[in-house]
Formats: sequence, structure tokens, C-alpha cells
Amino acid sequence: MNKILLILFFIGNILNTTTIHGQNNCPLIPRPQSSNRINETFQLSDRCVIVYTEEFEPQAYLLQKELLRYTSIAVSVLLDKETQNPNIICNIIELKKGYKFNTEGYSLKMRAKSITITAGQPSGMINGIMSLIQLTRLSMQQDTFIPVECWEIEDSPLYAWRGFMLDEARHFWGMKKVKQILDWMAFYKLNRFHWHLTDSQGWRIEIKKYPKLALIGGIGNYGEEYTSAQFYTQEEIKEIVSYARERNIHIIPEIDMPGHASAASKAYPEFSGGGSPKYPGYTFNPGKDSVYTYLTDILKEVDALFPSQVIHLGGDEVHYGNQDWNTNKDIQDLMKHEKMKNLKDVENYFFQRMADSLLLIHNKVAAWDEVADSKLSPEQTIVFFWRQNRPEQLQKSLDRKFNIVLCPRLPMYLDYAQDTLQVHGVDWRKFSCNSYQKVYSFSPQDIPVKYPQNCNILGIQANLWTERIETEDRLDYMLFPRIVALAENAWTKEMNKNINSFNVRLKKQFDLYKKDHIYYSDPFAPKETGEPVR
Repeated sequence: MNKILLILFFIGNILNTTTIHGQNNCPLIPRPQSSNRINETFQLSDRCVIVYTEEFEPQAYLLQKELLRYTSIAVSVLLDKETQNPNIICNIIELKKGYKFNTEGYSLKMRAKSITITAGQPSGMINGIMSLIQLTRLSMQQDTFIPVECWEIEDSPLYAWRGFMLDEARHFWGMKKVKQILDWMAFYKLNRFHWHLTDSQGWRIEIKKYPKLALIGGIGNYGEEYTSAQFYTQEEIKEIVSYARERNIHIIPEIDMPGHASAASKAYPEFSGGGSPKYPGYTFNPGKDSVYTYLTDILKEVDALFPSQVIHLGGDEVHYGNQDWNTNKDIQDLMKHEKMKNLKDVENYFFQRMADSLLLIHNKVAAWDEVADSKLSPEQTIVFFWRQNRPEQLQKSLDRKFNIVLCPRLPMYLDYAQDTLQVHGVDWRKFSCNSYQKVYSFSPQDIPVKYPQNCNILGIQANLWTERIETEDRLDYMLFPRIVALAENAWTKEMNKNINSFNVRLKKQFDLYKKDHIYYSDPFAPKETGEPVR
């Protein structure tokens, strides 16, 4: 009898250990660094109370608001000092300070009667809150409560920069769609929203000193030259920025220059440097001092709207449309005066002056990898490496100790086809399909460069250009589920990543997309979710 009891005791211990340490079974995306299942269930109902310490008051009300939005369950919020009342008998969600955690790290400890989220900073607390929100949304809701599986989680991100770029210059999506994207970014712990607001096809941000930029430059989109002007007012920008900050998302605006300026040239042709027959009005004029004043005035207004203290100045593909620089008197005089050898020197001169303007208003400079050839300050510049076919640009950036965000076209351009079944949209099928698996598995080591021991890789980012994305359904289709793969790649350490585990967890997300009317691509049954045209 004693032998039987002993055997049963050991079997019970094994089963319990398997349950508690079932890292693979944690349904969260991105996958936490450490997760243990607890054999208890927390009942989330309107009898629950969120208890917070003073530094986490905004996050407490964010949790309350998000629970109400996603579950229709209204929980109370109390400052921790107010919870001494012995009459309070309920399940508690506690938000408290923990000094051992880095900026974005957190712990989540759940039991049947209590949940404790501990973080060192508000950003970490938000990450913990989003883990709880996700566990809640993945649970089966009953009439008046939600039974949520209990977990113990300790977590922190792999990269500080976990970014997504949306192009609204080619097609304008509006505040409601942008807020929805920000919601999903926060849900998956992405924290940088790179907002491409100006390009040849449209200028999408109000500048009060130069109103025609939006009123005239905002007319049209890719493929439709004369649609009515679409742009964000400064008040709308402020609202979106505030919404993002509440969710631990920093917005990086992009004002593209000196190329991709055709929309601005329509509005204020006196500042244009011309273009080429195919790309008329494509550039600003680097040879006019008034252009630098004009653009600096614009950047001052942009700076006042975005607290991130980083502005992206583009700097890409200038050679597409700078043919007129060869005959422009202002530019030719500049080249003689500064003893410039070629148009690339002109480009670098322009960019240095605009970078200096940004530095004077206490902003870092962000730009595409073309600026790796410039003399910009490495400490004050972030290079976005996008041309995977030009690894030497990354090598130059590494050697010069620039801060770097990796967003190579392969696999991080989400306007590329996802699989061979796609027939609409992108012209770049000849390069490759950017499947969610490729986004998930991307590593800096995929790029053939020599990484120094202490390189300044800030993180990774996916970019969604919208030339051939004309509807919300197609936008969603190209974004989901690849943004989910991006999130886990940017957050989870390599040793904890597993594509099979990810697939299991990803399938559980599809019900959430259906509830939120997201037209996602199902990589497991691609024919069942038909590809939207354009």
C-alpha cells in the first residue's frame, strides 16, 4: 500500500510540474521570456477592483477602459490607500512598483483571488496590462464573468525598437483606422509607429504657416490625381499622439526630403528643385537658402506636435528625379561655390543642413540607409537599413557607429506578396514573397556583414507602403498576421522562439480578428480568405 501511495505521489508531482512549467502552452503573443501555468482560475467580473500605486494611475484607468471595451465588464479603480476598508470583498488586480525591472520589463502573478502586475516604469506596466488583456480576450466569456487561466510571467523585450511604418501619403486611411492599428500594436507590444506623412502623391499633415501644403498638396493619391484633399489637422495629430502615448507607442513622423516632394512642389513651386520627365517637381531646391528656412519652419511645427524628439527626413531615392539639378542655376552655383564633384555631394550637403536644423530644435535625425554615405553625427542619427541588396550600406552604418533600425525589404516590406497565390497589387513579386514565416525567422545574421561586438542595433521594423493598397480590407489582409510575426520576432529571444508553438498561438488570434472585423490572411487555409483586389 505504501509503495502504491509513493508511486501516486511521484506521478502527481510529475503532472503538476508539467502543468506549472508548460512554457509551450502559454497562449500569449509575443511569447514571454518566462511563463508558468498555475492550476487556478481568476474570475473577472464587475465585482473586481483595480488597485494601483500613485505612479501607475494612468495605467490603472487604461486597464479599466480596455477591459470595458473588450469584455463589457466594468471594474472599479481604487488608489491602494483606499483599499483598507474591511468591507471590500472582491477579486483584486493590483498594479505596483518593482525596482528590479528594466524600462519595459514586468511580472504578472495570477491567483484565484488576485492578480499582481509589477513593473519599474509605466511602459513596463502597460506591457503587463496588455498580457492580461490578451489572456482575458482569449478566454471564453460567460454571462457575467470571464474565467481566466492563471499564469506566472516574468518578461522583458529583446529589442527597444519594435516598429511598424504606415504609408499614408500614397493612400490616406484616417484617424479611426490609425487608432485601430495602434490598438493592435499595443496588444502585441510594438512600441514605435513610423508615420510616413508626405510623399509625391500626397501631403497629409497641416502646417499652419504653409496651409497650401495640406490644402493643395493633400489633393490626390496614388493612381487618382484629383481626389479631394485628405490630411490630418494639427488637433487630430495631437489626439492620435496622445492615444499612442497612452499605449506606450512613440510616433516617429516622416517628412520626406529632398526627393519625393512632388506634392509639396504643387503647393509651393517656388521651393521646388525640379525633377525629371517621369517625376516632375520631385525635389526641393538645395541651392536656395529660402528652401532651408521653409523646411525648418515646417519641422518646427512638426516638432511641436510629436514629443518623440525623432523626425524622419527620408533621404531615399533622390536620383529618381533630380535630373533638373544638372541645369538648375541655383544648384550649379552651389556646386561651384562648395567645390562639389557630383549630385550626390549636393544631396549630402542638403541633408547636413536639414539635420543641423533638427538638432537645433533638439531632435534626432532618422533617415533611410542612403545617408550612410553622409557626414551626419552618428550619436544623433538613426539609419533605417532597407536595401537588403546593398549590405555595404549597413556595413558603413555599423562601422561609423550609427544607431540602426533593421527593416530590409526582404522580408520586412509588408506590401510584398505573402505567398505565390497572391495575384494583385505589388510589382515586386520578382524579388520574393514575404511570408509570415520569413518575418518571424528574420535575424540580423541573415545580412552578410560583420557586426562589431557593441553595435547599435536599436531593433527591427516592418514597413507597409500603400501604392497598391486601396481598401481597408486589403490593408488588413497585408498586415495580419505578419504584424504578429514581427511582434514576436522583435520581443522574444531567439532561444524562446519556436514556429510550431507560434502557429498554435496564432490560430487562437483569428477569432479576435473576426470579432474586430479584421480581414486577415489565413496562411493555414489561404483559399478560404480570398485576396481582396488592390
